[in-house]
Amino acid sequence: MSPLLGVFPEPEIPFTGHTGFLTKSWVMQRRTFCGALAGAALAAAEPRPNVVFVIADDLRHDALGATGSKVARTPHLDRLAAEGAIFKNFFCATPLCSPSRASFLTGLYAHTHRVINNDKIGLTEISHTLMTWPRLLRESGYETAFVGKWHMGLDDSRRPGWDHWVSFKGQGIYIDPVINYNGESRQLRGYMTDYLNTEAVRYVKQKHSRPFVLYVAHKAVHIPYLPAPRHEKLFADLPPFELPKPPAGDLEGKPMLTRKVAEKVDVLRIEGATPEPAESRRGRGRTPDAVYKDQLRCLAAVDDGIGMLRQALADTGQLENTVFIFTGDNGYLMGEHGLFDNKRLAYEPSIRLPFLVRYPKLVRPGSVREQMTLNIDIFPTMLELAGVKWPDKVHGRSFVPVLKDPAAPGRDSFLCEYFLEKVGVRFPDWQGVRTRTWKYIHYPTLEGMDELYDLAHDPEELRNRIGDPANAPVLEELRQLLRKHLKESS
Repeated sequence: MSPLLGVFPEPEIPFTGHTGFLTKSWVMQRRTFCGALAGAALAAAEPRPNVVFVIADDLRHDALGATGSKVARTPHLDRLAAEGAIFKNFFCATPLCSPSRASFLTGLYAHTHRVINNDKIGLTEISHTLMTWPRLLRESGYETAFVGKWHMGLDDSRRPGWDHWVSFKGQGIYIDPVINYNGESRQLRGYMTDYLNTEAVRYVKQKHSRPFVLYVAHKAVHIPYLPAPRHEKLFADLPPFELPKPPAGDLEGKPMLTRKVAEKVDVLRIEGATPEPAESRRGRGRTPDAVYKDQLRCLAAVDDGIGMLRQALADTGQLENTVFIFTGDNGYLMGEHGLFDNKRLAYEPSIRLPFLVRYPKLVRPGSVREQMTLNIDIFPTMLELAGVKWPDKVHGRSFVPVLKDPAAPGRDSFLCEYFLEKVGVRFPDWQGVRTRTWKYIHYPTLEGMDELYDLAHDPEELRNRIGDPANAPVLEELRQLLRKHLKESS
């Protein structure tokens, strides 16, 4: 049986006054411009590109060989980078799974799309109303397939805009998962990442009469970091990973981190995961060495899938007309500032993502882009590449000019934000603004704990300079810039 079971009708969409939901005017505008521009694009001599978009979970920007790791074994991802471009300054607007995934798809900040964290009541309902770029491409003539972790609400049912749907509830599990295959519940036997890779390849290899979007969202490399059996012994020869000691003065300038907070939560319960079978967890722990190496082992299976997808595209003659992207949903702290096995913060390792793009029609092999770009920029970029106009209210900016020209201007600054959730009570609400050389972090609920970093001279963010009178002018400028970003995106 073909995995594409047909084109499914869209469900009725509830209209509300909430800025994160659809409005009637937006829907009508969307239908008008999608119809008109789709016809123009289809009539063009140049065929519209396919899109293969692969996103990993909790992946540091420097976890790949191509992005700086000295030990990772990622030959297929490294080849993808060598055949395309590496974006060195690609960031997420909110460093947390659900909000970041919603921002990738909608081009909106979390305070607008309202998927503000992983445990908010109503995430399922909200995620059924999101206007996503694959949904708009579907309306302009594309076939669309979602394979993997949706993780916006615990419901695994098909979301609007997808012809082919393979997903699972909440976080899912690595071993013997249950998946929703176009509405049919299936109990699988084996390793989740391998199944998602195989299903993605199957979709590429089937016959397509129209251009397609394939969105592959991995569970890996998320907790509980269970690698495929074939990768269990990888990195066994590496010396133990040891946490670095915070340099003198680092934590002294971060009162938010050092304040006393009572916290005791069940991460899996709150994030909606089914516990892994006991036998798959036996002998594994969350020591720094185990987490570090098991994340790399999980990444190895993701890398295998990248190679499989590239080969499938080549075998079917579609590789050169496919925009092939790899990224992560948020970064990860692995000892910086005394934090380990963590995200949710405004620091560089948390908000910076790996981002690779292969599209030979625009991007020369081995390219590097230094411009600041954001996950909300994916929405307009994908639509521009497909010749489809996007709504004015989208916060993202297309980086097609940056793809074409390494010297094209990028962002001068951007907003990032986070909203308190039960699973991470140590980390309060924050709002931040980052320029090319400075970062200001504001904690609205904490008095006197804001932070200011001179990234040009202190890229590791070790010295909070907010109390230095000499920095008063730049601090005021950044505060005004933060207010400006918030106003423009509200």
